[in-house]
Amino acid sequence: MAIIFNEQSKTFKLDTSISSYIIKIYEGGYLLNLYYGRKIPENMIEGFAIRAKNASFSPADSVMGEGDFAPDSAPIEYGCDGAGDFRISAIKVRNHNGDSVTDLRYLSHKIYQGKPFIKDMPASFAEKDEATTLEITTVDKVTNLQVTLVYTVFEALGVMTKSVQIKNNSDKDMFIERAFSLCNDFPKMDFDLISLYGRHYFERKIERRALAHGLQGVESNKGISSHCQNPFVALVAKETDEERGEAYGFNLVYSGNFSALVECDYNDSARLIMGINPNHFSWKLRPAETFYTPEVVCVYSPNGLGEMSRTFHKFYNKHLIKWKRKYEKRPVLINSWEAAYFDINSEKLLDFAVAAKDLGIDMLVMDDGWFGHRNNDKSSLGDWFVNQEKFPDGLTPFIDKVHEIGLKFGIWFEPEMISPDSDLFRAHPDMCVHAKGRAPMLGRTQYVLDVSREDVRDLIWEQLDAILSANKIDYVKWDFNRYISDADSAILPADQKKEFFHRFILGTYDLMNRLTTKYPDILLESCSGGGGRFDPAMLYYSPQIWTSDNTDTIDRLSIQFGTSLCYPASSMGAHVSDYPRAFYGTKADVALWGSFGYELDIRKLTEEQKAEFKGHIAPLLVGLRKSYIHICKWVNFENWRGS
Repeated sequence: MAIIFNEQSKTFKLDTSISSYIIKIYEGGYLLNLYYGRKIPENMIEGFAIRAKNASFSPADSVMGEGDFAPDSAPIEYGCDGAGDFRISAIKVRNHNGDSVTDLRYLSHKIYQGKPFIKDMPASFAEKDEATTLEITTVDKVTNLQVTLVYTVFEALGVMTKSVQIKNNSDKDMFIERAFSLCNDFPKMDFDLISLYGRHYFERKIERRALAHGLQGVESNKGISSHCQNPFVALVAKETDEERGEAYGFNLVYSGNFSALVECDYNDSARLIMGINPNHFSWKLRPAETFYTPEVVCVYSPNGLGEMSRTFHKFYNKHLIKWKRKYEKRPVLINSWEAAYFDINSEKLLDFAVAAKDLGIDMLVMDDGWFGHRNNDKSSLGDWFVNQEKFPDGLTPFIDKVHEIGLKFGIWFEPEMISPDSDLFRAHPDMCVHAKGRAPMLGRTQYVLDVSREDVRDLIWEQLDAILSANKIDYVKWDFNRYISDADSAILPADQKKEFFHRFILGTYDLMNRLTTKYPDILLESCSGGGGRFDPAMLYYSPQIWTSDNTDTIDRLSIQFGTSLCYPASSMGAHVSDYPRAFYGTKADVALWGSFGYELDIRKLTEEQKAEFKGHIAPLLVGLRKSYIHICKWVNFENWRGS
């Protein structure tokens, strides 16, 4: 079995095809992590003891006494705040007395086939025979806080996921102030930390640095996972490269504020925690209520970064992306944005469609500028009704003509945003995100809608649904073009204000779930100024994500390579544009690494260029593109890392 419990030694052994993870119930009910690494036989478990001795001044449980064990030096499976473990904690809960001392001890466990869902959040999924789950329930006997640690093993793929459920079993309110999804103690700190850093236009560059004593890591407090840091980190041995060496990869299935932090202590050991960023976070947990954390996907590779990457790719394609047609041919598309920007109308776009059909392109995507009175970026977000000047007959006749030409049709929305110059803002100024008494800050000439509120989501969904239900739409591009400041909600009481950021991203998931549930055939592509929300949670809803607003071919080499460290090729939107510095053939070679398309005015191509473009597309139409898997193999993308 993938998960076994040894009653005699009080150990849990979680095995994938290449790795083992071992937890021990120690004296006093402490849960200790004995091992994570290359797969080992069960008879080796006894060789792993408490990995560090007590240090001067470290307190210990009064019942157990001050011997060789103290929470501050032991490999605690889920580090708690205020109970003798002075390292960075995974959980901090303030009880009704006002203190935040949390001391979790083993209560019970269960092992079963399959994988549970996580309430209100995207997460990986599995058939009953594809995964095995362990739930270890712990309790703080003083406060009656109950915390369940959930581990799911995907044995064949070499993947383990972790998440946490926090329940208030008392009769008093509690406040969660930290709720990390993962806590891993390593017996050494001789690792390099790999992360993906960047900014708008230059996302997901690979950064590698040696661990040092103290605290280090990456995080976002921008309201989204962000262009600047990605919710992915890896701990790798010094000698690790693409083909050799140990690599531990961790990816958080979450699109909001996150933290991934490593603390190296006086024992030269390392603790990694990953989850919701505790800055600007708190959660009021009433009696009998349960809080669910997002999950972390954990991949161990003994054979370098290439194997780690390919494991993430296979896992996400099979067990995270839920679009039912994910293995089918992806359409080659032409997007109107860099071809026309806001200067679009039905006549111009139909000309694009005719030219696109001649080249062998599959789909026309109408980007920004089709709604309200939108002629620049200063108006109309939130007014999702057709611009009658640009489309005098409405959208339906225009979309029908696109289909008659022989193309599929896609449309752009930015549902979580609102313009100060919009009918929606004039009618409901309280619906934008703002702090009471303060004028909201503009970002890219727009405000953020408070989608943490159900009434706001209902209003936006009503508009989106009206467009989608009245027209044959094959593709939706969902954008998000600024970070969140002035974080507050007009309807949250004072003691719940710090719930806003998490409630906001849950609201986004609710809207995306409505769309993908009612319209399961629509291909949803996520975007946030390019790659500002390129994370596993977005992949759950949108099988492809616009990788970057930067379509320069040379820049895209490092952007796409960094992205591929944990995200599959099929998830990366990649287009040929008019951006200089490369010939069209080179641009096509690079764009073919991902989900392929064009972003330029194809009406202006010469006859020679048209022939060249047909050459880009033709190989995709003669059998290599029966499914996107064949494209990945064609460009050696399934095994390109380390090949």
